[in-house]
Amino acid sequence: MKLSQSVFILTLSVSSAVAFGLTTPLTKAGGLAGPMSPLSRDTSPLVQAVQASDTSLFSDTASATDVVSKPRGGGALSGLDIPLLAYFFFWYVGNYYYNITNKLALKAAGGKAGFPMTISSLQMGVGCLYGLFMWAAPDGRDKPSINFDDVIKMLPVAFCAMGAHCASVFALSAGAVSFGQIVKSAEPAFAAVLSQFVYGKKISKAKWLCLPVVIGGVILASVKELDFAWSALISACIANLFAAFKGNENKKLMDTPGLKDRLGTVGNQFAITSILAFLMSVPLFLIKEGSKWGSFVEMYKTNPIVSFNLIASGLYFYGYNELATMTIKKTSAVTQSVANTAKRVIVIVGVALVLGESLDPIKLLGCGIGIGGVFLYSIIDNLVAKK
Repeated sequence: MKLSQSVFILTLSVSSAVAFGLTTPLTKAGGLAGPMSPLSRDTSPLVQAVQASDTSLFSDTASATDVVSKPRGGGALSGLDIPLLAYFFFWYVGNYYYNITNKLALKAAGGKAGFPMTISSLQMGVGCLYGLFMWAAPDGRDKPSINFDDVIKMLPVAFCAMGAHCASVFALSAGAVSFGQIVKSAEPAFAAVLSQFVYGKKISKAKWLCLPVVIGGVILASVKELDFAWSALISACIANLFAAFKGNENKKLMDTPGLKDRLGTVGNQFAITSILAFLMSVPLFLIKEGSKWGSFVEMYKTNPIVSFNLIASGLYFYGYNELATMTIKKTSAVTQSVANTAKRVIVIVGVALVLGESLDPIKLLGCGIGIGGVFLYSIIDNLVAKK
């Protein structure tokens, strides 16, 4: 079962890579016309994803007429950017298995009446241990050289990351994973409102017109939801709000002069944000569930479903988020939108099948409308500009 699921995700990743330009052009000689090839000294990026303005997929050193579909000695996948394909594959797999292990841990611990805040906090703590290990390991990543002022400036992003994760975990503890993911797909609606009215960034009329489609899809999906709970809906909306704030605050943070150089890598940025978010979450889970800490420790010791899935979900959460950031930095905005849309479909349908959640036709229709609206929202400005 697990093998077939992984094969399905890999197939979708390869198809997405081919369809949306995640390939490396080939010369007539059958070699790679990229920075790693001795046949070319071109310094353009290895990956040139499809742009909405119909820009070429090929580098300056190889025109479309120079490309051969099946070079001698090469396989059908010889033109793919394998590292980027690996990013996509493990991003999808990590997100998929995070949702499964997270739900299993929450369910075994009592659902929304159990320890959702404790589990969400400890998940971030597991990720922090991995981040610290990467700094301590002899062949790990270089440590950042940030100062105290940089840490202070990162606090808003970390707080929003903490809020988004904790609210999301609570939503998934209160209802079906598929329902929570459908509601979370409406995040662009929250981002649009915040960008327009809080951060003063104008949203185009075309984007505004897409939002009723997204919201309508979520409402339609909720009508036939067998596991509907207001607490799940409200928590998922709060998670969307925090995620929207996080996106805007992160953009402000990255405008800080010299901060990128002091952080060093994307991995360092995510590790520091995760550590700060975890530290912020500790007082919250102590206030909300601290009185039940002894019961949770006993459950952790005696129930392997809780202990295994808690650790696994923490590692999956940290890993897929870091891979998602690395993938986004190597692709265009259009490809990112396609990738996120495909990820939602995998999680909603795949997890529902594994966990036996309801997949009513009306729910699937609402899911399709909502996710389709999100994708249209992501590319509508480019489509309008072309005309």
